[in-house]
Amino acid sequence: MLQAAITYLEGLNPEQRRAVEHGVRQNETVGPPLLIIAGAGSGKTNTLAHRVAHLIVNGADPRRVLLMTFSRRAAAEMARRVERIARKVLGDNSSVLTDALVWAGTFHGIGARLLREYSERIGLDTAFTIHDREDSADLMNLVRHEQGFSKTERRFPAKGTCLAIYSRCVNAEKPLEQVLGQSFPWCASWAAELKQLFAAYVAAKQAQQVLDYDDLLLYWAQLMSEAAFAQEIGSRFDHVLVDEYQDTNRVQSTILLALKNDGEGLTVVGDDAQSIYSFRAATVRNILDFPDQFSPRAEIITLDRNYRSTQPILAAANGVIGLAKERFTKNLWTDRVSSQKPQLVALRDEADQARYVVEQVLANREQGCLLKQQAVLFRTSSHSGSLEIELTRRNIPFVKFGGLKFLEGAHVKDVLAILRLVENPRDRIAGFRTLHLLPGVGPSSAQRVLDRMADSPDPLAVLIDMPPPARAGDDWLTFVEAVANLRVSRWPSDLELARAWYQPHLERIHEDAEVRHADLIQLEQIASGYPSRERFLTELTLDPPDTTSDQAGVPLLDEDFLILSTIHSAKGQEWKSVYVLNVVDGCIPSDLGAGTTEELEEERRLLYVAMTRAKDDLHLLVPQRFFVRGQNAQGDRHLYASRTRFIPEVLLPLFERCSWPKPAGAMSVTGGRVAPRIDIAARMRERWR
Repeated sequence: MLQAAITYLEGLNPEQRRAVEHGVRQNETVGPPLLIIAGAGSGKTNTLAHRVAHLIVNGADPRRVLLMTFSRRAAAEMARRVERIARKVLGDNSSVLTDALVWAGTFHGIGARLLREYSERIGLDTAFTIHDREDSADLMNLVRHEQGFSKTERRFPAKGTCLAIYSRCVNAEKPLEQVLGQSFPWCASWAAELKQLFAAYVAAKQAQQVLDYDDLLLYWAQLMSEAAFAQEIGSRFDHVLVDEYQDTNRVQSTILLALKNDGEGLTVVGDDAQSIYSFRAATVRNILDFPDQFSPRAEIITLDRNYRSTQPILAAANGVIGLAKERFTKNLWTDRVSSQKPQLVALRDEADQARYVVEQVLANREQGCLLKQQAVLFRTSSHSGSLEIELTRRNIPFVKFGGLKFLEGAHVKDVLAILRLVENPRDRIAGFRTLHLLPGVGPSSAQRVLDRMADSPDPLAVLIDMPPPARAGDDWLTFVEAVANLRVSRWPSDLELARAWYQPHLERIHEDAEVRHADLIQLEQIASGYPSRERFLTELTLDPPDTTSDQAGVPLLDEDFLILSTIHSAKGQEWKSVYVLNVVDGCIPSDLGAGTTEELEEERRLLYVAMTRAKDDLHLLVPQRFFVRGQNAQGDRHLYASRTRFIPEVLLPLFERCSWPKPAGAMSVTGGRVAPRIDIAARMRERWR
């Protein structure tokens, strides 16, 4: 066993091994709190997987290990890695690994699971359903209308804004007035009305037995605020490990510290330099302040060896983040030597920027670098408009990340709505959406149906037995029949029944019914992987697929495709060649993200994240001029920009500076001659001398 363990740890560098072995002694695995500062490309996932496996190998019960990541897929991949590593030591027949990591998941997923388990003890109905963001906004809008705020003399905040304010209050653990003053100053005069709206929104959710995404954390935090519950739940886990801790919000930190208030058995992993999600109420303070939450102070182990990028890329990235106001000191290094510095490219405008990217991408492709090994990153989705036009004109396939999500498709939400209605008949948003699919059933008719259901102890029985609305016709009968069948059917045949009922409505409502039908077939395939309708609806809401069928189908149209992505969506990814658009003040940092020191520092971290995605080749593009359409009363106009303030003069030696198009007589990136510059004005003067 000892020799196997030694072999199993051989692939780790010294810092990784220190992190893996922290607190593990003979016959003891629960040690003091640990913070692992894992720089970009430093093998964070590998280190965390080895730490969990090492705990299990040394006697920790995997059923008493709580591992929280930021996506269900990441948790599943981590569990597979842990099992694979541990089996090298324990052998394939080890009974210890039979139920390995049954508590691996996201904060929201673990919260949903615990709330369902404790529901009867905390006043929740065990059959509660979970609203996604769009459903929550729809319910907020319904309550907003019922409270009379849709007909005010002055414009009341829209449903999306109201939900964003509510969500920020919950996740940042801040009072409404403070949130309005800091993040929504244009809504500050509505503070009293918003309090009234939010109280009614909470009452509506409770009456309908639904929780929204934020409730999964809020209810869990409230549960943990009771000492008896905190002790009971905390004692279920010997080890709690959290990945991407820099992306947690205040509520998540509160939950974590309640689980392990003394820090024993607690490990968090993250990188303060990659904290870029404040718009989701994440705060870099969680990771910066973590060591001092405990006495004695938590141990800090820094992983600064990078396995991704070349040293010149890391030198430039270190230079950018080194100017941050507050951070854990860390300088990434690598043994990947290269003579090529990152390119800092000056261009005339966005059109030249698009042409430059296309020529470089094609040149790299000719040298053996696939399109999918290259990525173009940008601060905001709209920044790629000119490039998308040029790529389309040149017939270069691409996939853009940050677009419409799978569950945001109307047809997918329609099918899920009837399943949610059967699962929880008091869910009025699901009921409204389903009833509105029926020809002849309008808002008033739907309201009357749902009111009758709400007054009954058995809402579905009332729905099945009630007379149809006057203009519903045969569609009502098929709807009631579908509900009756779904009430008694076995999973996963439910989804097939729901799709069969919805098919005529799909063909009636959508011109592209055939394409959308493929989505519903895909939904059936996804459903087959879940043990029950409740688990399917819960986990699909918490961790939905990324793309709709038309986006997911893009790669099938060509053997290769270029990646376009916002920087936020690119976090955690890597490519051989990376092009960062619009590295100028006004874009990075964004005009909207430079109001406070905290916002400005996050914009700096955003550029750092973009730079550290590159393995071999990095291009930061600096167009000198932008075309802005219809800004205020000034109409269409050009704006002139300057290089981002995050790359001051002192850092310029870390880059190779160049302009494009190149000067007269120079070769283009594709090998052809660039037209020389000429002074026609001088010729005209010379002509009349």
